[in-house]
Amino acid sequence: MSDVKIAAELRTEFGKGAARRLRRSEKVPAVLYGHGTDPVHLSLPGHDTMLAMKTANVLINLDIQGRKSELALPKHVQRDPLKGFIEHVDLLLVKRGEKVTVDIPVVVTGDAAPGTMVSLENTTVSVEAEATHLPESIEVSVDELEEGTQIHAKDLVLASGSTLAADEELLIVNITATPTEADLEAEEPTEEAAEAGAAEEGEEAAAEGGEESSSEES
Repeated sequence: MSDVKIAAELRTEFGKGAARRLRRSEKVPAVLYGHGTDPVHLSLPGHDTMLAMKTANVLINLDIQGRKSELALPKHVQRDPLKGFIEHVDLLLVKRGEKVTVDIPVVVTGDAAPGTMVSLENTTVSVEAEATHLPESIEVSVDELEEGTQIHAKDLVLASGSTLAADEELLIVNITATPTEADLEAEEPTEEAAEAGAAEEGEEAAAEGGEESSSEES
């Protein structure tokens, strides 16, 4: 994976107010840490950062104003829960040649046997690899696989230089039979059962309310 170059500036103002001012100027507050060094507070260009974060485990070449360039991996990306824009980024300092443990996305390819359903039980798997040669994804082929087939972490084919850091028995893909209409109907609660459940919940709530009233009176 080639690195993405991003210009960075040192931050001298902190706190929520300073962070809001940065975002209004289309910049992202960030912190760079690792290798026992003191955290370095940075501001990153918003658009470039957004584009970079579209790639999982992107290797970032930070061109820090007034300092030497550094390599980093995104450790935690905080986004606005409603609008989705990036609010803050934690960056992990890395060196060329060192190995790191990261979560790599799992991508399913192919079509399982007719009458089956493919369930991706874990969308990522932990792998140890050189920081400058991280795989972008791990492909899992389910082509013509039959019902009952399971693919575990130990079955994955990893890129050269990568080793599994997860539990070998971690279930990644599960091939099951496609549920029939009768199966789906059996799983749906009947109208009578739903009404009975609602009535039971109402009785429990009323009982709890009575107990609280008695307790307050005493």
